[in-house]
Amino acid sequence: MKSRGDRSAMKPLPLLVAVALGLVTAVSAGPAAIECWFVEDAGRGSLNKKPASLLLRQGPMGPPPRPDLDPKLYFKVDDPAGMLLAAFRRYPSGTPAPHCEMSRFIPFPASANWARHLIPQRSCPRALDGDWLLVSVSSTVFSLSSLLRPQPEPQQEPVLITMATVVLTVLTHSPVPRIQLGKDAVLDLSFAYMPPVLEDALSPTTGPPPFGLEWRRQHRGKGYLLLAATPGLAGETPPAQEKAVAFAAWDDNEPWGPWTGNGTFWLPAVKPFQEGTYLATVHLPYLQGQVSLQLTVHKPPKVSLTPAPLVWAAPGETPPELICLVSHFYPEEGLEVEWEIRGGSEGGSRKAEGETWLSTVRHHSDGSVSQAGHLRLPPVTANQHGVRYACRVRHPSLPASRRSAEVTLEVAGLSRPSIEDSVGLFLSAFLLLGLMKALGWIVAHQTIHEDSKEKAAAASLSSKVTVPIPG
Repeated sequence: MKSRGDRSAMKPLPLLVAVALGLVTAVSAGPAAIECWFVEDAGRGSLNKKPASLLLRQGPMGPPPRPDLDPKLYFKVDDPAGMLLAAFRRYPSGTPAPHCEMSRFIPFPASANWARHLIPQRSCPRALDGDWLLVSVSSTVFSLSSLLRPQPEPQQEPVLITMATVVLTVLTHSPVPRIQLGKDAVLDLSFAYMPPVLEDALSPTTGPPPFGLEWRRQHRGKGYLLLAATPGLAGETPPAQEKAVAFAAWDDNEPWGPWTGNGTFWLPAVKPFQEGTYLATVHLPYLQGQVSLQLTVHKPPKVSLTPAPLVWAAPGETPPELICLVSHFYPEEGLEVEWEIRGGSEGGSRKAEGETWLSTVRHHSDGSVSQAGHLRLPPVTANQHGVRYACRVRHPSLPASRRSAEVTLEVAGLSRPSIEDSVGLFLSAFLLLGLMKALGWIVAHQTIHEDSKEKAAAASLSSKVTVPIPG
């Protein structure tokens, strides 16, 4: 029979088991494997594609068999730094599978002049000999590239699979940044590095190696170097363009790897010409990793309708032209203006009748544009009294709910003053009457004052006149 102390010691066990299961669930989130295409040059400008797979995690029975794959293209991933595996663990369920491509990689020194002082020697060290793979993964959730070093031959455990160690990973969680016009763009970038062999660390006091960071923009076939940095190294780098700033640094300085770093990019007050593909490259001695981001600029429009708030017309007359002003939006493309009519004898909402067109585009200094939608209505009838006309605006910068403005049509001779209108008229008449009385009193007072002044002047003049005495 267990003592009371033993029973109390056993109580936390279910809690510990639950916590452990929760941790396992958290760690095991995300896809277990990523399907890829292995791409290589087939000559004469063509490419050869073969199916491949990255096994990120496995069950207690070991790697699942994949008889459909070449064992040399079935990779079990070892990620000492953990960045690649962590990115997939957070991959939302139900999100479309990412696009993955593999290709062979050959270590080489950076070719840019500003990055040459990263390289201690021009020839690639023997420690980097052997096979290398470049893995590029793109999705709406993140974009990453990793350099993997596979084992020369597949291993049997219990199926044929090739072991591959992640050496360098470059990652962004904002692959498709959408920035409002005039706002700052912050493009996140992180990277992780583990020396391919322990001897590459050279000594316990070496710490992370020097690195170079490069941000470029490609737009309409042209590339622009926006920023280059080599933190901690002497040497000149090109000046940053467009007031760009990067937070380039290693996150830690441990003597042995793995190490993680930050290369987040900041671009102030984004303008339309800064749209395009941004390439972020991390240069290590003889190794490079690159991700791409597709930046777009937007600005939602303001919508107003004139004349407003009422449109007046007599039966048989043509109402004033309605103008729906859609102002200060971006991009110029994709604007739709629809006209609806609500109420009246038919009730409900329906498409408005009349001639419609869009005005020419007006450009503003900040890069935004304005455009107006016009509606020329047919002559009105008595049945249209009180109907509401609305312009509905669709644009890529707006949510699905759209934006709109409304105006009410009043047919002359059919409207009766409401209680509010009557009260308003009474107050207006009362104020007008009071104003007229006040003006009358002021005029009367000024008249009396002027008459008094004239009489006083006449009396003074008569007292000064001397009457002559006859001879």
